[in-house]
Amino acid sequence: MNDTEGTTYGRGAPARKARAAVAAGAAVALAAGTAYAAELGPFAPKEPEAAPEAAAKARAFLADWSAGRPARAARLTSSPAQAERVLRDFTAGLDIGKPVLRAGEATADEDGTVTVPFTARMPVTGLGTWTYRSRLPLRERGDGTWTVDWKLSVVHPNLSDTHKFRLEREGSPGVRVNDRSGAALSGDTHPSLAPVLARLSGAAGAGPRGAIHRVDRASGDVTGTEATFGGKRAKTPKGPVATTIDPAWQSAAERALAAGAKGKDAALVALRIDNGEILAVANSPATGFNRALSGTYAPGSTFKIVTTGALLLKDAVEPGDTVDCPRYLTVGKQFHNVEKSEHRGATFRQDFAESCNTAFISLRDELPDDGLGRVAERYFGIGQRWRTGVPSFDGAVPAPRDETEKAAAMIGQGRVLANPLVMASVTATAASGTFHQPVLTRGQKDTTRTEDLPRDVVTRLRALMRTTVTDGTARGLAGLPGAVGAKTGTAEVAEGTPNNGWMVAHRGNVALAAVVEKGRTGGASAGPVVKEVLAAVGDDPS
Repeated sequence: MNDTEGTTYGRGAPARKARAAVAAGAAVALAAGTAYAAELGPFAPKEPEAAPEAAAKARAFLADWSAGRPARAARLTSSPAQAERVLRDFTAGLDIGKPVLRAGEATADEDGTVTVPFTARMPVTGLGTWTYRSRLPLRERGDGTWTVDWKLSVVHPNLSDTHKFRLEREGSPGVRVNDRSGAALSGDTHPSLAPVLARLSGAAGAGPRGAIHRVDRASGDVTGTEATFGGKRAKTPKGPVATTIDPAWQSAAERALAAGAKGKDAALVALRIDNGEILAVANSPATGFNRALSGTYAPGSTFKIVTTGALLLKDAVEPGDTVDCPRYLTVGKQFHNVEKSEHRGATFRQDFAESCNTAFISLRDELPDDGLGRVAERYFGIGQRWRTGVPSFDGAVPAPRDETEKAAAMIGQGRVLANPLVMASVTATAASGTFHQPVLTRGQKDTTRTEDLPRDVVTRLRALMRTTVTDGTARGLAGLPGAVGAKTGTAEVAEGTPNNGWMVAHRGNVALAAVVEKGRTGGASAGPVVKEVLAAVGDDPS
């Protein structure tokens, strides 16, 4: 029995193994058959590959279309005549410039066609870019070449026999802006005011606005919007905006810049001394950046008005004191005077009138490190927030980080920054002793906090500025009627770049400041601009 069991056992194991192998094989075969039927794994059919010739033809079509060659692009399609007409007419009335068309990765379909997706970026003049995606279908011809299978949706997915596109621009509903007498101001009459007027009227908003609509070809009704341009419009004022602009001063300022700036970037501001009302804002070029109110320049030697005020407040110097004016002075770096001039044994009055840099720098130890900044803020309002009615940069006089910066700040260089608005205000404050927040629109809240300059300081500042006209660097204004006071400035910009030219002046109840970029010297560049304005407008504003 044991033998029989043994014999039976010995023979049964291989048999069971064989049966298991057969079953496993059957399972594998069944699984393979199932995978084959389901087209999975290694039995999946190979994806059709897009012919490189088709992709090249698509790129050629897009290149000709974007380059403005509709006839050449149309010859690459299955319907050249219709394709050329549509490609020519598609942008009519849409104000589209040169499009940018970028092809995606080509794919092949089972029916033998090749599809190339593309992204279209259509620049709409003055508004922005209309971006959309479409697809190019391509078919192989009998001769083995490829062609774009033409249909209207090639140009845009929603272009069809029943729909086309229309551009609509939104108008500017800005309200009227008046001058100080109540008459309407116009950017046509005063080009420099055009950007300011747009902002004041509410027409500027977030910039130009418009939309590209999809419209019914038969009725012209809008059935959808493809693209919109421009953000939320600014709140439009309810009634006329009253400004402080004096048209006579504005016209004189614009004419003076047009004649005197000689094509250079330049700006000028004129304002009333007694209340800070801005009479003129002029820029060259007239459109674009408002450098008169928002520029950030080193004011150069015009800032010596503030420096002198600080020295007089400290009783650090008197106009008749001798303050030598050497050609060079080294404080960390070498400072020199314009054209490397020198005035040995000069008085401080002569130093101011001739704009001696080294003399002013030699007095730096008479002031604490933050002395200039505190005087600029406390008496001249510089660095405080001005509410002029439009965006403006209101000056900066940061504390110097070292002795070299302190020396530079004494002469309006280094990190001291201003613009014609700031320097016209500085001039007005020096002439009257009282800072008045400059304003362009009436009713602005004044949150500044300043103190009046002592009368004896004002008297000496006015005398020094008058001497600069009669016997100093602003003598070009000497022939003008009235007791004109002035200060010139020549501000360094960068190594190898011509200096900016500055001049500030006051007469009667008006203070003004002008800067001419790359003007080299203030007397030669900004001086003639200021002179022409003062010669053209003889009377104080009402």
